[in-house]
Amino acid sequence: MHPASTDFTIGSALRFGWETFKRRPWFFVGATLILFLALIVTGSITGAIDYAITGSAETSSGVGSLINLALGTLINMGATAFSLQAHDDPEGVSLETLWHPQPFWKFLGATILVAIVVGLGMLLLIVPGVILGLMFLFTTYIVIDRERGPIDTMKDSNAITRGYKWQLLGFVLVLALVNLAGAMALGVGLLVTVPVTLLAFAYVYRILSRRADALGVTAPKPADASI
Repeated sequence: MHPASTDFTIGSALRFGWETFKRRPWFFVGATLILFLALIVTGSITGAIDYAITGSAETSSGVGSLINLALGTLINMGATAFSLQAHDDPEGVSLETLWHPQPFWKFLGATILVAIVVGLGMLLLIVPGVILGLMFLFTTYIVIDRERGPIDTMKDSNAITRGYKWQLLGFVLVLALVNLAGAMALGVGLLVTVPVTLLAFAYVYRILSRRADALGVTAPKPADASI
């Protein structure tokens, strides 16, 4: 029997994110600043490489795109590992968690594969793409959490999200609105809304993954896997 649809609510997820943020507000603001700075530096490096190769920072080069993909992947891996560790141990998580380069190739493969599948779905009148996006919503989180390959993590994400698509759609839309509100507050609000929504996302992932594990529909987490 599938868990009841009330296993998580948008309110409880955001409440967890906010309450956890308040425990170490300056720490979480600092971590978010580091992520933003990493994105800015990545853009600058990519622009400089594109300019050196094509003569224009606005014209993308193959080399610049590959470097942007690699650095962007490392940033996403760090943000994912950080949000999971911050959920599990908000008092003990450190900024060092933002550097989490393993398993790079599995994470990159999962990211590309999900993007392709969702992209193809979007070509089919958008709705299939939205459904596939929700189906594989937690794929990269599972890569970091369980260090499994792209296909296995996509299967696990499908199992975790089964029966929760409508709740997750509402959840994702609310998170987008929360961050939009943060951006409208001169952008400074993002220093609060981004960590709060990352923590809320990790909260929902943990709830659904544990319930899926209890039902035996996902592979167990390896004993040596760690965030």
